[in-house]
Amino acid sequence: METSSQAEAILPKLPVGHYKMDAEPTLLITSDQSMVREKPSSKEEARQFIKDYSGGHAATVGSVIVTNLKTGFRKGEWDKVEIYFHDIPDEIVNKLIDEGTVLYVAGGLIIEHPLIVPFVKEVVGTTDSVMGLPIALTEKLIKEAL
Repeated sequence: METSSQAEAILPKLPVGHYKMDAEPTLLITSDQSMVREKPSSKEEARQFIKDYSGGHAATVGSVIVTNLKTGFRKGEWDKVEIYFHDIPDEIVNKLIDEGTVLYVAGGLIIEHPLIVPFVKEVVGTTDSVMGLPIALTEKLIKEAL
């Protein structure tokens, strides 16, 4: 995951010494989310991605790192989500491709899209994690960092 390298790239640019003098802690939160698939390179690839999910499943893995700039404490964890789908009709696939939004997202699919919601059988994990930031995990790490 890129989360650790994101934090490593950002930290040298911050005046960390100043944060150590602050009464209140300042937190740096970095997050990354990935699927096995990147954004589709074409309409044909997006169509194939969605057909592959139809009647099957997809998974995402996200990570979060929280760094307390006052104390130097740093902790990160990852979060996995699995999404199971009913069969997605060709008519829905065509509408999604024609609309175009699926061409600009990792894996070529947005599970909260109104056309897809009826075909999501089960989400094992949280939708916010699929969208890029697992809220419960982030809150847990913030509490630990404070």
